[in-house]
Amino acid sequence: VFKELAPYGDDWYYIRAASIARKVYLRPGIGIGQLQKWYGGAYRRGARTEHFRKAASGNIRSVLIQLEEMKVLEKLPSGGRRVTVVGQQDLDRIAGSVARSGAGDDSDEE
Repeated sequence: VFKELAPYGDDWYYIRAASIARKVYLRPGIGIGQLQKWYGGAYRRGARTEHFRKAASGNIRSVLIQLEEMKVLEKLPSGGRRVTVVGQQDLDRIAGSVARSGAGDDSDEE
């Protein structure tokens, strides 16, 4: 485990779940191992040089399982996961609402 401290935010799990859903949306067929590489980081070893370590697979796996139960993701026969049709509609709708709310905030500041 390369992380030295626990997450500070109360909603870190939901942010990670949204990030994983986006990664699977952009790269269908991605699996737990590739997500471990993406979310991994430098393992600090004191005075010695740092080395790369993969992220914990348990958190990633639990998020993927929950997204499968919500019918957002599905397993591929060749391995990995992809977004379902219903999941793609949900993600597109959420991204559109976030983009619209972000665009409204920018016009108020100017």
